[in-house]
Amino acid sequence: MSDDTPSLLGRLLFGGSLGLLAYSNFQELDAMIGYADSKDVPEADRLVPFASGMLAFGSLAIILWRVPRLAAGAIAGFLVGVTPLMHDFWNLEGQERDTEQTNFLQNLALLGAALAFIGRASED
Repeated sequence: MSDDTPSLLGRLLFGGSLGLLAYSNFQELDAMIGYADSKDVPEADRLVPFASGMLAFGSLAIILWRVPRLAAGAIAGFLVGVTPLMHDFWNLEGQERDTEQTNFLQNLALLGAALAFIGRASED
């Protein structure tokens, strides 16, 4: 690792929180597949475990700062694929709209962080 490696605390916060999300997805896999089905995600029974695996891989590799471009790319790919499908606030009303809009915006912030990690990894 170079001296320009992102801080361990930053990697732990970013990768750790996303790793816990991936773990939760795997723990509640049937429910997550059902929720994705309710959002009309095609082949949810295959895509949900695959996307959760991408997230798990990316989060662990970011924490360890191993293959960081690939890791951050996996996280970014997860967020780009999941966010508009699962947090489609523009199709909802009331409290449900507000909740999904908040989740959508949080995922955009995480995507920004993933892109920043890709940029940092490109410098290493």
